[in-house]
Amino acid sequence: MINLYTLYSGSSGNSALVTTDNTNILIDAGVSCTKIITALNEVGVSPKEIDAILITHEHSDHISGLDVFCKKFNIPIYANKETLSILEGSIHCVYPDRFREIKPYESFTLRDARIFPFDISHDAIHPMGYSIISDEQKVSFVTDMGKINDTILKIICKSEAVLIESNYDEGMLMSGFYPWNLKKRILGDKGHLSNDKAAWVAAQLANWGTRHIALGHLSENNNTPQLAYDTVLSVLKKNGLDEDVVLSVAPRSSVHKVL
Repeated sequence: MINLYTLYSGSSGNSALVTTDNTNILIDAGVSCTKIITALNEVGVSPKEIDAILITHEHSDHISGLDVFCKKFNIPIYANKETLSILEGSIHCVYPDRFREIKPYESFTLRDARIFPFDISHDAIHPMGYSIISDEQKVSFVTDMGKINDTILKIICKSEAVLIESNYDEGMLMSGFYPWNLKKRILGDKGHLSNDKAAWVAAQLANWGTRHIALGHLSENNNTPQLAYDTVLSVLKKNGLDEDVVLSVAPRSSVHKVL
């Protein structure tokens, strides 16, 4: 049995948890150590039971709690070479022997879980998403990306559950107070996915059998949970897929079980 939880999800901090029968994997640590521990305890997992931390990229809302967390718990950290080079310079408590270099499109195994990392498009040094497979079930984690391509869709399709980014409503973003340079960055291919783009992705996934879709990494200023949910649901309904999918929005600061 595989489970996917979001612990925190949003522009202010991100962390997720994947559990299998024998493995507990943390994805990102973008909130304080105290908050991560509290969320893990709520799920019923001790921090000492975490087998690995997968890092998607080096932005602060994904690694800000990693330093203190690693002072308390000796947990291997998995990321690609470029991301690890930044972590080594910024997280002083992490010694190189805790680092595990991984490469996109090369799977690796942790106990009863097989992890498949893949490239995504974002303005970080080398951002990645992850699919995790156990007992013939797959869950996928894809946030912080400005566009999605056929390669990513083929990787994450047929996942039982997917956390997909639904960062902003384009109307709210364009009429909001952000300076144009920031708006341009968010709208770009290395920025974030809008509600409309997330809706398109959700429909493709549903067509391929995904039954649990959570919308994550919502902007605090350019989106609302209800707006993201309604936008995606309307596209699923239009395609006759709404009854096939359990659609949810990952809360900004509380635990949510996707699967």
